[in-house]
Amino acid sequence: VQLQASGGGLVQPGGSLRLSCAASGTIASIHRMGWYRQAPGKQRELVATITIDGSTNYGDSVKGRFTISSDNVKNTVNLQMNKLKPEDTTVYYCNAYLRGGMMYWGRGTQVTVSS
Repeated sequence: VQLQASGGGLVQPGGSLRLSCAASGTIASIHRMGWYRQAPGKQRELVATITIDGSTNYGDSVKGRFTISSDNVKNTVNLQMNKLKPEDTTVYYCNAYLRGGMMYWGRGTQVTVSS
């Protein structure tokens, strides 16, 4: 499975950004996709995930602000990030979890929230 992330960038506090992650390869084996983030010196943390049946899960710090969705036709997962805060600044990683337990990561994409 290959994961191609796009989006990210610089936004002012309170603004919005949209991340997308397109999967290719053995996509029929994908059970769940999502986003994690990792700040320097910290552990990677859950942002949001969505399963193939549409069940979602969010990290506590983004609940009510971020929304994850999937486009099964395009094999893409999108993360709409609203009401962004400076503490959301970090590198975001797309993730795919396959049936059988294998996990794949895309390259990180930087999100910077600053005035």
